[in-house]
Amino acid sequence: MPSMEPTRILYVCTAMEPYLPACEIATVVRQLSQGVQDKGREIRTFLPRYGCINERRNQLHEVIRLSGMNLIINDTDRPLIIKVATLPSARMQIYFIDNEDYFQRRAVLHDEAGNLFEDNDERSIFFARGVLETVKKLRWAPDIVHCHGWFSCFLAIFLKKAYKDDPLFASSKIVLSLYDEQFTRPLHSDVKQKLVMEGIKAKDVELLSEPSYENFMKLAIQYSNGLILGSKEVAQALVAYAKSLKKPVLDYQGEDYIAAYNTFYDKIIGK
Repeated sequence: MPSMEPTRILYVCTAMEPYLPACEIATVVRQLSQGVQDKGREIRTFLPRYGCINERRNQLHEVIRLSGMNLIINDTDRPLIIKVATLPSARMQIYFIDNEDYFQRRAVLHDEAGNLFEDNDERSIFFARGVLETVKKLRWAPDIVHCHGWFSCFLAIFLKKAYKDDPLFASSKIVLSLYDEQFTRPLHSDVKQKLVMEGIKAKDVELLSEPSYENFMKLAIQYSNGLILGSKEVAQALVAYAKSLKKPVLDYQGEDYIAAYNTFYDKIIGK
């Protein structure tokens, strides 16, 4: 009998060690991606190429065959640049989504005064679409797309609406990890209009008429297949919302989470 193909997991994340300072998401993604790969899964990991990531020290280089596409965000063409680095100790390639307007600034999500950047909605939209377009160029069909951090979560609606007819993503399932995070202010008031495109109508993003953190995450939950509580403390309104929609929810696992996440992936894809 031929051996089964390994499950393919796409990690889409706000942060990851060693490219960004240690935080809950950065540490989890680093350990999880290697741990899951060590259990025989095939993985790809994507994160934004923030300006604070040292390209020379981390040996990032542009992948010309993947770069060169333009994405239209808010009626403006934005060049998509793809860079890659390798974690030798883990034998993992890490892909970075880059654009001069969105990701050259030194800060990650906040300015020097601690305020969220006004264009974080566009940066997040560009990141999500950039990931999906790059995966298409790689011709790599993920079984699970696991999003970590709110900045990655527009990917859920794009995958389930705008890209739903792409055969590469026909069987892909979305898993969201909920963390102890918040917006200090809502997303831009016209974010709804920026999301409307082929496959996405205004009614699909009605929750973003008031683009608060809670509404944004509720929208992502609507288009997900399962939720993981990645922090000990997460917004209980979001957990209740997920359960009201009958979404499978994996409770917080503490430090010993890799085996539980693996089992949850199998549950989501029906193995």
